Amino acid sequence: MNILSQIITSFLGTAAFGILFNAPKKSLLKCGLIGMGGWLIYYFLYEYKNDAILATVAATIFIAVLSHKMAKIYKMPVIIFSVAGIIPLVPGGLAYDAMRNIVENNFNDAIALSAQVLMVAGSIAFGLVFSEVINQVVKKIKH
Repeated sequence: MNILSQIITSFLGTAAFGILFNAPKKSLLKCGLIGMGGWLIYYFLYEYKNDAILATVAATIFIAVLSHKMAKIYKMPVIIFSVAGIIPLVPGGLAYDAMRNIVENNFNDAIALSAQVLMVAGSIAFGLVFSEVINQVVKKIKH
C-alpha cells in the first residue's frame, strides 16, 4: 500500500504544481508522470542505499533527460516538464525543520538540517546541469 500512496501523491503533487505554474492543460498528465517517475527513482534508491544525495541526483537526471525528450516530442519548452517534475524532490520539509530549530534556539540541529538542505538542493542543481551537458554532448556526436 505504501508504494501506491507514493505513486498517487507524487503524481498529484507534480500535476497540481503544473497547474500553479500555468503549464498547458495538455502537458499536465505528462508533467505528473515525469514527477512520479523521478520520485519513484528517488524513493527506491533511498530505500536501497539510504543516501538522499545520490537518490536526488539520479532522479534529477532522469527528470531532466525525460523533460528534454518530451519537449522535443510535444514541441513545448523544457522548463514546463523539468520544473514540475523536480517539485517532489525539493527539500521543503527539511528547510521547514531547519527554520523551526533556529526559532527554537536549537542551533546545532538547525545547522545540521541546513547543511542537508543545501546538499539536496545542490544535488538537484548538479543533476540538471549534468543532464544538460549529456544532452549537448549527444547533440554534438549526432552532428
